Amino acid sequence: MDVLGTSEASAESVTMHGVTVTPQSRALILRLPKGGLVWNRPTAVLVEQEGRVRRIPIVDITRILQVGLLGLAVLTTSASVRRCRRRTGGAA
Repeated sequence: MDVLGTSEASAESVTMHGVTVTPQSRALILRLPKGGLVWNRPTAVLVEQEGRVRRIPIVDITRILQVGLLGLAVLTTSASVRRCRRRTGGAA
């Protein structure tokens, strides 16, 4: 049994007016002795129309912004710590 793993899945397809849409997702799975955690996120949508299949990726803007804000927080904190150390003589 793996402690950490990933899984890709496709949900049930929906067809309307000759267009079939199939959502796809990826899951990060953490298994622990007394439980676990599953984090699902959408990755793409498959669109089939007139015999052609297109894969339309889903861009998670919220996650991109969260990672950017985390980076900004780390930079701001490190700059603040350096400034504080300079003012106090370097020993903290």
